[in-house]
Amino acid sequence: MNVLRVDASIQGPASASSALADLVTTELVGARPDVTVVRRHLGAQPLPADAWATAVGAGFTPEADRTPEQRDALALAGAVAEELRSAEAAVLALPLYNWGVSQHVKTWIDLAIAGGGAGTPLLEGTPTVLLTTRGGSYAPGTPKEGWDHSIGYLRRILADVWKADLTVIEREFTLVGVNPALDEFTEVATLLKKEADAAAVAAGRALAAR
Repeated sequence: MNVLRVDASIQGPASASSALADLVTTELVGARPDVTVVRRHLGAQPLPADAWATAVGAGFTPEADRTPEQRDALALAGAVAEELRSAEAAVLALPLYNWGVSQHVKTWIDLAIAGGGAGTPLLEGTPTVLLTTRGGSYAPGTPKEGWDHSIGYLRRILADVWKADLTVIEREFTLVGVNPALDEFTEVATLLKKEADAAAVAAGRALAAR
């Protein structure tokens, strides 16, 4: 099985989303030693911010007239799209940043669309686990209800455009223990972490069983 794992955290070893992805892939690889995990870390190795615009421009330029930069951008877009298209399963650790997806994730998505074609179902039928984390809480009734502009967008891209067989695992209050203003939520944060960890392990087992 060829599994694509994409991380987008800028937190390095302290990343809560990557920790959840580790649980999924560890469970999967433990049950299926034949699994090959293809990794792309958008936070540690960001895609060039100008690659999408360059690739789009190249699409409107006759091949003979394309600059080396345009050819490189098209090749990168094609490679990003092919990683998705060829994956037999996907594990995507994409945390919320500043109330939306990070610039690195947006660049990745835009490049994949440029490389695969708008509306192309790059993950059609592919079992895909989306792991998303939030520092605070955006649940109904909280002061930040409605401020999460990430999860709806990701569902639209992954499930509606790319046609993934999508499982979503969310964890909130990851900044409890880091931000003293959230200390009163320690108990609920511990429970949410436990639930998310269990869901990640279950998702890994489900991928292994496919």
